Amino acid sequence: MIKSINPADGTPIASYDLHDDGYVERSLAAAAAAQKQWGKKPVEERVGLLVGMAKALRAGKARYAEMITREMGKPIAEAEAEIEKCAYNCDFYAEHAPKFLADEAVPSNATESVVAFDPLGVVLAIMPWNYPFWQFFRFAAPAFAAGNGAILKHANNVPACALAIEDIMREAGCPEGLFATLLIEPSKVAAIIEDDRIAAVTLTGSTEVGAIVAGQSGKALKKQVLELGGSDPFIVLADADIEEAAKVAVKARYINVGQSCVNAKRFIVEDSVADRFVELFCAGAAALRVGDPMERDTHIGPMARRNLLDTLHDQVERTVASGATLRAGGRPLDRQGFYYPPTVLDHVTPEMAAFREETFGPVAAVIRARDAEHAIALANDTEFGLGSALWTGDVERGRRLAREIEAGAVFINGMTASDPRYPFGGIKRSGYGRELGVYGIREFVNIKTIWIGPATTVQPTSKAPE
Repeated sequence: MIKSINPADGTPIASYDLHDDGYVERSLAAAAAAQKQWGKKPVEERVGLLVGMAKALRAGKARYAEMITREMGKPIAEAEAEIEKCAYNCDFYAEHAPKFLADEAVPSNATESVVAFDPLGVVLAIMPWNYPFWQFFRFAAPAFAAGNGAILKHANNVPACALAIEDIMREAGCPEGLFATLLIEPSKVAAIIEDDRIAAVTLTGSTEVGAIVAGQSGKALKKQVLELGGSDPFIVLADADIEEAAKVAVKARYINVGQSCVNAKRFIVEDSVADRFVELFCAGAAALRVGDPMERDTHIGPMARRNLLDTLHDQVERTVASGATLRAGGRPLDRQGFYYPPTVLDHVTPEMAAFREETFGPVAAVIRARDAEHAIALANDTEFGLGSALWTGDVERGRRLAREIEAGAVFINGMTASDPRYPFGGIKRSGYGRELGVYGIREFVNIKTIWIGPATTVQPTSKAPE
C-alpha cells in the first residue's frame, strides 16, 4: 500500500493498494498487443490522440492542478500552468509530428533510398513527483505520435496524479491497452525492464536512480533516455543588466519551491557587481510569500516530503559551517507541513556542499568570480551538465562563451526552461538522450535505412509444346 500525504500539513490524503504481479502481466501483454496495431496506423491518424489529450487536459485543468498542489505542494497558479504546458506540448506534436517523422530522402546511386522512422514498441516511463503531469506528457506526446505504447511507473508520493493520467488517456481516446499506470514498488522495476515486451526506457529522476536504471537497461540491451540531476549555473557578468538579471534569478531559483532539475542553483557573479546583485536578489527573495499553496498569492509552498527538507537543511548547515555567509532564511519554518524559506548563501566556494551537490529546494548559492574566464571555469566545475544561463550586455561575447559552457542548454539573458520547440537534456551526470523538439520524437524510433535498387523484369518461361 502507498500513501498520498499533503505536504502543506503532513496529513494523509488517501491510501492506494499496489498492483499485483497478475495486473502487471496483463498490462504488459495488453500494451504489447495494442502497440502492434497502433504502430501500423499512419502518423496523421495517430496525432488525433494528441488532440484528444490536449482537450482532456484543458477540460480538467482546475481539478488536476488542485491534485498536484495537494499531493506535492506546488503553488496552485504554477500547477495550473503545468497542465496548460502539457496541453501545449500535445498541440505542438499534433501539428509537427507528421513532418518530424516523414521519410528523408538520401542522395545515392540507388533508384531510391530513404531514412524511415518506425516505432520501437512499448516504452517504460519512470517519472518523478516534481512535475507529475508535465514529465509524463513531455515524453508521451511524441512517443504516442511515433507509434509507441507506454507503461507508467510514477513516483509513489503522487499516486492520485498517476491514476489521473490514466483517466486522461482514456478520455482522450487512447486505444484499449496501449497505456497503463502501474502502482508498484521500485523493487519491481528491474523485472519490467528485463521483460521482452518493453522496448525502451525513459527516466527523469536523480543521478543515483539513473545509474541504477541505466545498468538494468544496459544489461537488457534496452534503449534509454535519462534526464537526471542538475546544479545549473546562472552566470552574471559585469556588463549585464544587473537589475533584470537579479529579478529573473529569483524566479529561476524559487519556481516550484526550487524543486526542479533545471532550477538555477549556483549564481556565479563577477566580483565587481556581486554586492549589488546579492542586494537585489535578497530583496526579491524577501518579497516572496510563503504560505498555503492553495492560495493564489503564495509563491513558496511546502517541499514535497519531510526527508527532502531534512536533506536540504543539512546541506545549508554544512555550507555555512564551511564559511559561507547566510544572507536569508536557513532554517525550517516553525509551522505544520514541510516548509523551508527562501534561503540565500553568499561567498560560497567550490569545496562547499551547496556548490558541489545538487540542492533540491529553495536555497541559492552565490559564488563570486574574478572575471568572465573564471566564471566559466566555475560553471563547468561540476559533475552535472543540464541547463545554464549567461547574462551579459555583449551578446556576441555571450555567443562565444556559450560554446564553452558544458551543458545541454545555454540561455543568454534569460531563464533556463523546457519548451516543446527545443531539445532538452543533459551531459555528464545529468544524463543522456533528448526530449522535445524533433530530436525528442526520434529517440524512441527505429531509424531505418531503406535502399531500393533498380527493378528487373523476369521473362515468363516459354510453354513447352504439347
